[in-house]
Amino acid sequence: MPPREGWLLKHPLRAATPTSGDVAANGVDAVVPAADPGRADLEDVRLTGQGDADAYRRLVERHQDHVARILWRFDRDRGVHEELVQDVFVEAYLSLSQYRGKAPFEHWLTRITTRVGYRYWKQKARQRRAQPFDLQKWEEATGSDGAAQGLESDEAAELLHRVFEQLAPRDRLVLTLRYLEQCDVLETARRTGWTKTMVKVQTMRARNRLRKLLEQSGTEWIE
Repeated sequence: MPPREGWLLKHPLRAATPTSGDVAANGVDAVVPAADPGRADLEDVRLTGQGDADAYRRLVERHQDHVARILWRFDRDRGVHEELVQDVFVEAYLSLSQYRGKAPFEHWLTRITTRVGYRYWKQKARQRRAQPFDLQKWEEATGSDGAAQGLESDEAAELLHRVFEQLAPRDRLVLTLRYLEQCDVLETARRTGWTKTMVKVQTMRARNRLRKLLEQSGTEWIE
């Protein structure tokens, strides 16, 4: 198993996509064109299976920014966030023999990322007692219509993140994918492993629970 330390050469939120020069330095373009990341992924998966640690490092560098963006929805503490990114690549490495190449490697990795984030939410929920919804902060940050008016995008996202923390992990997951990640039913099903029917039912239930949460706090629900 490759060491966890050293995989993420930069903070994942600032990780840059390797340039063609970087790819050449790593030797990838000696096997496949740099313009075809799908073929590069397949080749690096094959080389990793043969014990080439550099091949897996290339996979990490190629996909860590994508993984980091998804996991930023699950926790905004940079230390926790980076640990979750590491967890994804550890789990992906241990499961690499199960990847058959029938779908793009990034899709396979996205599903693992979603699973790691969801598992973290469930662990956190078990450790945390439910806290009252902070209506005062919500009203200070929003207008009378409950919309996050006048907020910078980061502030609005942080506010919404705090609201979603009051929900059960399964509800948070489906609302995050459907309304924050803008995933349709099919993509949500692919990421979670649920059926499309389950996604639709879970979305409806989660919306109802969010509505009740806001109504109990005296906040008007806006369709």
